[in-house]
Amino acid sequence: MSSAVDPALPARRGIGRALLADPMGLAGLVIVVTFVMMALLAPWVAPYDPIALDVKAKFLTPSAAHWAGTDHLGRDLLSRVIWGARLALGIAITSVGIAGVIGLVLGLVAGYGPRWLDSGLVLVFDSLSSLPMIFFALAVITVLGPGTTTLILVIVLVSFPAYARLIRTQTLALAGADYILAERAMGAGPGRIIFRHLLPNVVGPLVILICMDIPVVIMLEAGLSYLNLGVKPPSPSWGNILAEGYTSLRQAPHVVIVAGIPLVLATLGFTFLGEGLRDVLDPRGAGRRWA
Repeated sequence: MSSAVDPALPARRGIGRALLADPMGLAGLVIVVTFVMMALLAPWVAPYDPIALDVKAKFLTPSAAHWAGTDHLGRDLLSRVIWGARLALGIAITSVGIAGVIGLVLGLVAGYGPRWLDSGLVLVFDSLSSLPMIFFALAVITVLGPGTTTLILVIVLVSFPAYARLIRTQTLALAGADYILAERAMGAGPGRIIFRHLLPNVVGPLVILICMDIPVVIMLEAGLSYLNLGVKPPSPSWGNILAEGYTSLRQAPHVVIVAGIPLVLATLGFTFLGEGLRDVLDPRGAGRRWA
């Protein structure tokens, strides 16, 4: 009996090699890995306790003792930035990971399930997507109060409709493909079709979108923390460091610069990595060069 061949499933061999061969993807990968290692190893690589006070040493400029200087309470800025990476990536990866799983499940259900269920889920996706992200976040935080758990909840509710719509669109496009119809003709059940054919083909675009969304989430967390609606002081959030730096911008401009650099680098890193993954994983684009 002949087996159905899935032409849309990209070959997995050589993906890493192709990503390393792409200058933009390689740059993004290096930056992202650096931030991830910084976050994981924060207790060992941070030179000082990020919340330890030394008022006599406030507003010190970068030196051998404090490579990034100190803030208005004498706290070491490099240590706070390193621990801020741990917090920012922890919130971003956790929230988009949860949103990605929810979007994947609901998108597959909507795309491959009965039409009445698809219509109901699409209504939910559209309703949540139509809400302005910032105002929705402010409304939820006002009701539940600021904090890490609230931030993760807000990001999940804001993010999963886009992921679900992407998966639904991909599923609808693949459900009528010849190899899927061939599997059905040979007696394959919905479980085999979903897990053997649909799931491997829709995960790639989802990974790309999640990677591109992580810097958006990092900026959202930093913005809400800057407004004192996110992570509460003295936790070392990049947004908190920026807010504290702006109050003393004339006296110690290095505080804002030190807090702004990781935000810019993280945004560039995840964006470059997402662009590189898109080229590699998209079988219809330049990614076919490694096949």
